[in-house]
Amino acid sequence: MMATSALASRGNDLRPDRRTELVTLVQAEADRVEQLGRTASGLRAEVDALTARGNEAAGLPDLTLAAERADSIAVTGPALTVTLTDAPASVQPAGVDPDLLVVHQQDIQAVVNALWEGGAEAMTVQGQRVSSRTGIKCVGNTVVLHGVPYAPPYRITAIGDVPALERSLRSSEYLRLYREYVDAYRLGYEVSRQARVEMPAYSGPAEFEHARVAR
Repeated sequence: MMATSALASRGNDLRPDRRTELVTLVQAEADRVEQLGRTASGLRAEVDALTARGNEAAGLPDLTLAAERADSIAVTGPALTVTLTDAPASVQPAGVDPDLLVVHQQDIQAVVNALWEGGAEAMTVQGQRVSSRTGIKCVGNTVVLHGVPYAPPYRITAIGDVPALERSLRSSEYLRLYREYVDAYRLGYEVSRQARVEMPAYSGPAEFEHARVAR
């Protein structure tokens, strides 16, 4: 994000459209997909319960720990939340590419990576549980997660040793550069502690779509 854009605007406005109509459309689509996700989560919970009863009847071991490691059950604990927002539309410094004044996929990914490196035990982005299958994509001025489009602000929450998570954020070189833009151009970057957070189980795709066993 911090590199100067090599593309000329050629008279076009490089700043992503922030009209209220687009935000409303994004929110409506997000609400619809979220409802579908809740339905899928409910069905998955029923399947898990039936599987657990079947395993117990067959004398098989409890798979709760394995499920937790796979992000497939809800968890609670102390947490840290990082909130990222675009710079205000009124901020248009001369000589600065407007594309550098909005939050991008790599900014969110940098926060996610720093929190994992800090020992995060579980994480959500925009309230959705993050797993090894999670892909964060930037489409226009929105971010797409598990097929759901989101407009800023972007909230990343991690459960774990909160002081260790904070240290990891401070030590990230990428985020140090991001915070320079926060100071200079009013990009949003806020870190807050929560004494206790409950995170939902992972409700994204259950399987990899393109991976195969290496031989």
